[in-house]
Amino acid sequence: MRVLVAAMPFAGHVGPMVAVAAELARRGHEVVAHTGAKYGSRFSDVGATWLPWERAPDFEESDLSATFPDVTDGRGLRAVTANVEHVFLRSAAGQARDILAAGPFDLLVSDQLTGGSALAGEASGTPWASVAVTPLALPSRDLPPFGLGLLPGRGPLGRARDAALRRITALVLGRKLDAVAAEVRASVDLPATRVPALEAFYSPYLVLTHGVPELEYPRSDLPPQVHFVGHLAPPPSGRPLPPWWASLPDDRPLVHVTQGTYDVDPAELLLPSLTGLADAGVTVAAATGGAALPPGAVPGNAHQAAFLPYDSLLPRTSVVVTNGGWGGVLASLAAGVPLVVAGGTIDKPEIARRVAWSGAGLDLRTGRPSPAKVRAAVERVLAEPSFAERARAVGESLARHGGAATAADLLERLAETGAPVRREEAG
Repeated sequence: MRVLVAAMPFAGHVGPMVAVAAELARRGHEVVAHTGAKYGSRFSDVGATWLPWERAPDFEESDLSATFPDVTDGRGLRAVTANVEHVFLRSAAGQARDILAAGPFDLLVSDQLTGGSALAGEASGTPWASVAVTPLALPSRDLPPFGLGLLPGRGPLGRARDAALRRITALVLGRKLDAVAAEVRASVDLPATRVPALEAFYSPYLVLTHGVPELEYPRSDLPPQVHFVGHLAPPPSGRPLPPWWASLPDDRPLVHVTQGTYDVDPAELLLPSLTGLADAGVTVAAATGGAALPPGAVPGNAHQAAFLPYDSLLPRTSVVVTNGGWGGVLASLAAGVPLVVAGGTIDKPEIARRVAWSGAGLDLRTGRPSPAKVRAAVERVLAEPSFAERARAVGESLARHGGAATAADLLERLAETGAPVRREEAG
């Protein structure tokens, strides 16, 4: 089977797609990976052939505005809308042209925001699957609109609030994005569709959800082709441990602080966390995501590295403090580690709410917490066993759902039948 695996060139999108590509390649399938130049080698390293972004505008994830001037800091619904329009929707036509030129393929599979695969699949008649690399953003009659960071309403008034918000969002956000999607479809000679733009990101054949039900709000209208597959963990990075690793003390909790690879201004979370935890009776391992912090900003109980190998770090960690990247959240929970989440941009407030709702951590309700707020949250998570218990329970569910092996089984079924893969039929 010849499979196209596509990923937007963001670290959080690439990681789970590399896991899928690696498993398909291990099973003997020919895998072609379509992504930006920064991440081509990640796929080549697991046996895929890299297909560069040529007609699609490649970009650097840490400086989106350099390629997309209309994109802002990602805070608030207006910024999220701009990101969806310019980064995801308007780049999809170029992606589709790249994919069609490299075809034919027996199957297309992409993260749910790589819209070019959907367009190419429709144009070529090839079955395509989506991998939801963020919490599910599919609209539901049981939930408020995704992106507002709201828990589902309770009782008649709460449900009425959610219904009103869904109508308002559809009018304000949906109409604008639907018009952009229609323009993009026309540019690749596809007719208009009645499927709303935000729903069209998800395949009608198969949606593989990177996560588990314990991290999603219950909904009575979950489409039948949506399958939870647990943690799509890429192969270990092979990064060496930093020199200070061997000197970590065993008599105090280890707290990992990270801002991931997006929103990496250390003033937002790293520095407040280091200040707040300086004399908290813990050891801090901080991942900066790039440039080193000034020595004066790192207290005596803390250590820093650009990146840290999670396969070594997480088994020793008691709490993870994060800005809410979905991949890092799932990796932490897969290791049974509870979280303190400071989510401020794009989908991160939604992720923070889900972590708190699951009982596996705390939501700081801001992306820029004070040192005192970080310290109080970490101390509470360490003091109350329920957080670690819930983290372990979620981790067990992530393992039970099978990860990349389950995803590959479902993809092979789709390629064999060419028909939607429904939960009740998949067992």
